[in-house]
Amino acid sequence: MTADIFFWISLLLAGLLAGLLAGMFGIGGGLIVVPTLSYLFALHDPDGGFRMHTAVATSLASIVLTSLPAVRTHHKAGFVLWPTAVALAPAMMIGSLLGAAAAVAMTGATLRSLIGVFIILAAIYVFLDRKPEASRPLPGAVGLSGAGSIIGLISALAGIGGGLLTTPFLLWHGRRIRDAIGTAAACTIPVALAGAIGFAALGWTHGNGLAFSTGYVYWPGVAGIASGSMFGAICGARLSHRTAAPVLRRMFSILLALIGLDMTLR
Repeated sequence: MTADIFFWISLLLAGLLAGLLAGMFGIGGGLIVVPTLSYLFALHDPDGGFRMHTAVATSLASIVLTSLPAVRTHHKAGFVLWPTAVALAPAMMIGSLLGAAAAVAMTGATLRSLIGVFIILAAIYVFLDRKPEASRPLPGAVGLSGAGSIIGLISALAGIGGGLLTTPFLLWHGRRIRDAIGTAAACTIPVALAGAIGFAALGWTHGNGLAFSTGYVYWPGVAGIASGSMFGAICGARLSHRTAAPVLRRMFSILLALIGLDMTLR
């Protein structure tokens, strides 16, 4: 698999598309990376029993790398609420580790269907573009820990960084949109890192059968996805300035819905 030129080019293009869409819509590329990797692994190894686990683990590991420039940009602009990020991060990491453990315990078909349902729900969220009203202050330590654990668990199961869930949570609790996005980006790194470590450690015994892997994390995939998504995010951000945002969001939501239905019903 690692020697296949088409596979390497596909990895780069998948990362480019994920970064492009992330830059255009401000939503983590894991929604695109996980199903894309699943399809690529299925083409090259149709009998592989761990391709979904590998897709999720590789997506999380690549998110760690691609999130760093975004966090740096948000921090320089003053849009990261570091006290909130620090308060959320430990529980998010614990939840992410639990999510990785739960995913490893599932069969590939079950994990694929679960991710498909999540992508369909994400498509509905993107299509409606509903911003939660700021109706309450941030909860205390217990509330933040509970919310962080849930966000981390779902994010690890789906192979996303957590921004899709963290941003509306912060908006609902009275944070400005730019602060919510910047803080969610900062929380993405520990969530993705903990999830990737969990998949690497839990998959250490049987792994995925691929060379250059640590457990379920396939490092060539990480490199290919990260290389493409870093460039794609810049292009996507520029493209978003020239196209009507509502049209873009609806196009993206339809794409997500089709991907989610295919993964659920396949």
